[in-house]
Amino acid sequence: MNSRSTNSRSLLRSSLSRRLLRPVADLIDQRIERQVRSAVRRTGPDGAEASDSGRLAREVELLRRRQLTFELLVGPGGRGVSRILGEESLESLHTEVAALCGDRDAAVRNVASAFRLLVALESLGVGRIAGGTMNICGKLGAIPLLAPENDEILEIGTLYGMFSAGLVRMMERDGRSPGLTIVDPFAGVQLQPGTVERPDPTGSPVDEHAVRTNLALAGPAGAAARIQRGFSEDPETRAAVSDRAYGVIVVDGDHSAEGVRRDLEWAERIAAPGAVVVLDDYGDPNWPGIKDALDAHLGGGTRFTYLGKAARSAYLRAS
Repeated sequence: MNSRSTNSRSLLRSSLSRRLLRPVADLIDQRIERQVRSAVRRTGPDGAEASDSGRLAREVELLRRRQLTFELLVGPGGRGVSRILGEESLESLHTEVAALCGDRDAAVRNVASAFRLLVALESLGVGRIAGGTMNICGKLGAIPLLAPENDEILEIGTLYGMFSAGLVRMMERDGRSPGLTIVDPFAGVQLQPGTVERPDPTGSPVDEHAVRTNLALAGPAGAAARIQRGFSEDPETRAAVSDRAYGVIVVDGDHSAEGVRRDLEWAERIAAPGAVVVLDDYGDPNWPGIKDALDAHLGGGTRFTYLGKAARSAYLRAS
């Protein structure tokens, strides 16, 4: 196969091409439907052609109903982001998680478990899990496989607490006994510098009550979670939760370069030896300060070693 053919196939499979070709696909669907209805009208009720066309029309209608049901389960309605998987994206995530943990079979298994858990949590919980499907599944799948030093988890920035509920469950599936601590301002909306504050697309307020509701979905470990209201840079907030060394630290708070720098410096002091530190939205073009801050941090004196990247999260190991 020549390179021109390969490039053409890649172009046709890209998300941009799918968006551009969607109107054409819709037009083709409409024409097929018109032709089916016309064929049904042209033939008599007892004719073979009428029978075949009627069966085809019923099958098309059944497919449309199934698609509607599927869209309601994993489509973007009500949560603002689609959970529908793409084959190339999923294969890429399998490869990245396998590179992190050294076991492709385990990576495939954990990513699949993480996806099912994501759909279940968003179906039962209040609000949503922030971020793209591959990034969420990557974090939920990879963290247990990286064998953190201990089971204490700190999440800096939680939104609705649903990701923490998922991480607790994934750690328990790996035979761990996680203890969870969350730091978040609970401002009623998702806060980020330079963005317009607006209600969440799910319609649910971002508050501690919603977080507690979602953590309950993770069972006793979720219900027992410590929640500290405040910003991660506040001395009072830090003092309240710096009473232990954490085996997992998920940095998903202030996405500015300065905010990430402060959180990484704090993580240096509270990460247990061998801890896994996850920096969310690393490499996301919407948040260039995250990559800038981590690259600068790793260029200085640090306990952290860069392990790699899966989807849009960077993974570090504390010495």
